[in-house]
Amino acid sequence: MNSPRILAVGGAHVDRRGRMTAPFVPGASVPGAMSEDVGGGVFNALRCAVRRGAVGSLMSVRGGDAAGEAVAAAISANGITDLSAVFLDRATPSYTALLDSEGDVVAALADMGLYELAFAKQMRRAKAREAVSEADAVLCDANLPETALVRLAEIVGTIPLFAIAISPAKAVRLRPILGKLSCLFMNRREAAVLAGSSADAPAEQLVQGLRAAGLRRGVITAGGSAAFAFEGVGFTVLRPPVPRRVADVTGAGDALAGAATVALMRGLPLESALREGIAAAVLAIESASAVPELDPKAFAEMLALVPQAREMA
Repeated sequence: MNSPRILAVGGAHVDRRGRMTAPFVPGASVPGAMSEDVGGGVFNALRCAVRRGAVGSLMSVRGGDAAGEAVAAAISANGITDLSAVFLDRATPSYTALLDSEGDVVAALADMGLYELAFAKQMRRAKAREAVSEADAVLCDANLPETALVRLAEIVGTIPLFAIAISPAKAVRLRPILGKLSCLFMNRREAAVLAGSSADAPAEQLVQGLRAAGLRRGVITAGGSAAFAFEGVGFTVLRPPVPRRVADVTGAGDALAGAATVALMRGLPLESALREGIAAAVLAIESASAVPELDPKAFAEMLALVPQAREMA
């Protein structure tokens, strides 16, 4: 499947990032610069998937404000079919992150009230069923409330359903549908919440807990540390290459999810899909934008730097 049709359901909102130019001091004013762009976990991932050859459509919700217009413009500019609902009397969701001088997140605030209000209603409408029926795969994120995720899983049926955990607080929403997921993309803290373990537990313990919770296949990342992917009885380990420069870590996990989903839909084995996801994630870290360009030459050069995954018993 060279150009899989991927329907993304979830967050597409305004992303604000404040980058500090001096060391972070709690309770103090720190100099820096603020930037604003359009982001959202599933939208970031879908843009990366499209740049890796997928045909994308997006179902989200937004307000009838200037921020909503910016989201709509970004969807159109990326060649993605917009199936989102617009609520004229509501504010478009937003995410504001404060980054230290190294590009790591110090604190973040998510204003996502519209997602909680509207997504469950959207999943009950015929438009959602029609959109799913036209897709080869569905990619969602935990910005959807639990009721909406359960309804989406029912609509999807046998179509592959991929998911992004988003945060430890929101990852728990995925528990009722873990057994229906084709693959879940998460970091160690999100995996620990779902596995009933601690984030610093051995990878074997996290994987065992996730399998016991019903998840058949997943990818666990830990920043620049080793990433793990599992399916069947074993799991693989892959240590990402060191970025040549760190511009912004925002969106790295989303880039991994988008690129890996396309690779899996093309029939690549999980360890190969993980390598492609890692390549996209490193390019995202090296990019000032949350969504790297992923042109074929740059992607191939980065993929060559990603080591082969090691299979563990």
